[in-house]
Amino acid sequence: MNKEQDYYLTIAQNSKAEFKEKGSRFIAYTFPITTAEDVKTHIASLKKEHPKASHHCFAYRLGLDGNNFRANDDGEPSGTAGKPILGQIDSKKLTNTLVVVVRYFGGTLLGVSGLINAYKTTTALALQTTPIIQKAVEIVHEFQYDYTKMNPIMTIVKQYNCTIIKQEHQLFYLLTIGIPKARLNEVLYKITEVIEGK
Repeated sequence: MNKEQDYYLTIAQNSKAEFKEKGSRFIAYTFPITTAEDVKTHIASLKKEHPKASHHCFAYRLGLDGNNFRANDDGEPSGTAGKPILGQIDSKKLTNTLVVVVRYFGGTLLGVSGLINAYKTTTALALQTTPIIQKAVEIVHEFQYDYTKMNPIMTIVKQYNCTIIKQEHQLFYLLTIGIPKARLNEVLYKITEVIEGK
């Protein structure tokens, strides 16, 4: 099995970096994201934080197939902001990553190459300040079991670094977890054994 498909690279946490060029201020913000909804939330909060900025340009890549991405110039000349931002995300082979660059116009036009360089540089600086981590590709599964099985199942969940997505408990427990793809069969086998009482 291809190692690349079991893991992906993303950023560990939010970060921020600033770059100045001919009076213009460029502030890049990086965010680890999991959905396109996250993108809207972060951009909305930055627009509140920087209401006087001239541009809020951004790019993101989501998922593992490489097809879920967007680059937005937010009024800058086409291709001068979103694409260089996305280029930096891609040069580090990151996914589930959003970078927003807020620009305060300084009065001097930078020209196309100046803008591309400024957005690229600001993004690169921000990505250098956040740790890049390798995360396991997870397959989501749902399990239903009675209360008595809870402890052994939670032990398996912890042991294999599964992510708990949702837990509900009515007459029985309903657990939704993300299982690292590389350990999928092992985890399914062990949890099924517990549920079936073997």
